[in-house]
Amino acid sequence: MNIDLKGKNALVCGSSQGIGKAIAIELASLGAQVTLFARNKEKLEAVIKELDTTNSQLHDFLVADFFNTGEVKSQIDNKLKTGITYEILINNTGGPPPGPIAEAKPDEFLKGFQAHLINNQLLAQALIPGMKKNKYGRIINVISSSVKVPIPGLGVSNTIRGAVASWAKTLSGELAPFGITVNNLLPGFTDTARLDALFERKASEAGISKESYIKKAKEEIPAKRLADPRETAYAAAFLASPSAAYITGINLPVDGGKIPCL
Repeated sequence: MNIDLKGKNALVCGSSQGIGKAIAIELASLGAQVTLFARNKEKLEAVIKELDTTNSQLHDFLVADFFNTGEVKSQIDNKLKTGITYEILINNTGGPPPGPIAEAKPDEFLKGFQAHLINNQLLAQALIPGMKKNKYGRIINVISSSVKVPIPGLGVSNTIRGAVASWAKTLSGELAPFGITVNNLLPGFTDTARLDALFERKASEAGISKESYIKKAKEEIPAKRLADPRETAYAAAFLASPSAAYITGINLPVDGGKIPCL
């Protein structure tokens, strides 16, 4: 199986921590040259030191707040002016704040759409010409298992993630003739700082300890454990590889079997 990414350039969003960081590390280990993209410069500087350079890759990073679409567009436009093209785009951004959908304000939806859907669109539009030129493209969106089954207490996030999934499916049909694939990863409960904060909030609402809540959550997962971020990274690496050339327009759960539907 060919999963060699040597000679490929990858732009990995939300790569200062969690799943995004794990994906960046995995792609670099397979030979890709990685551009990290997130808002925290200090964290990005630390992550870049962890990236494999066995194949003489020159990794770098871009800094922008993904709630500021103008800033995101400016950063990628300036980067592309250097002549670089990217074969791999990982769209990954921290989810909207939790809360019941009935209590969500319109502005929360607008911010969520900007941070996720609009930025995905801007980055895809910027990178697609290079992918077409290179006759190789992989657009991978890290969204959520809520695409299949909405998660209680994540009203805005559930809405936005569903929109991204529909956007990706539409885009996949348009780009397939050019050898560019578009796929979604649907992580389940993954051991990240975001999940820890969510569990702490849920435990407080339920009046139990966070440890008890986590134990209960694990029991609802057939695999009986939380995912390691690297497990989502492995799935991303496969979808980014030459071996996944005929896989496009799919939602791939990485959830330990928790989603109850097909």
